[in-house]
Amino acid sequence: VQLQASGGGLVQAGGSLRLSCTAPQRTSGSLAMAWFRRAPGKERTFVAAINWIDDITQYSDSVKGRFTISRGDTKNTVYLQMNNLKPEDTAVYSCAARAGLFSRDYGSYRFRGQGTQVTVSS
Repeated sequence: VQLQASGGGLVQAGGSLRLSCTAPQRTSGSLAMAWFRRAPGKERTFVAAINWIDDITQYSDSVKGRFTISRGDTKNTVYLQMNNLKPEDTAVYSCAARAGLFSRDYGSYRFRGQGTQVTVSS
């Protein structure tokens, strides 16, 4: 099952972007969805996650207070509102989904997708 992320682009430092991700309707049951990112030359890192069942969210320290993860009205859509973007936020952002509760471990997510490029200029 492939997830489709969109909404990336080029923005100046201090600007905002909103990413979205939709899982195909074949996914069923209670989900957790998360965003990860990979900066050039670095490993993929956790950004944010949300549980469908209780709306509990979690963020990495580097984005806390600037990014907000939320879920859409349809079951399989998640958003990442990114405000006050910094050049160090430049990365390919990808989403993932798994049954049950979220995890910070990308490898534990059964459903993954192609990323969307976010570039923040100084």
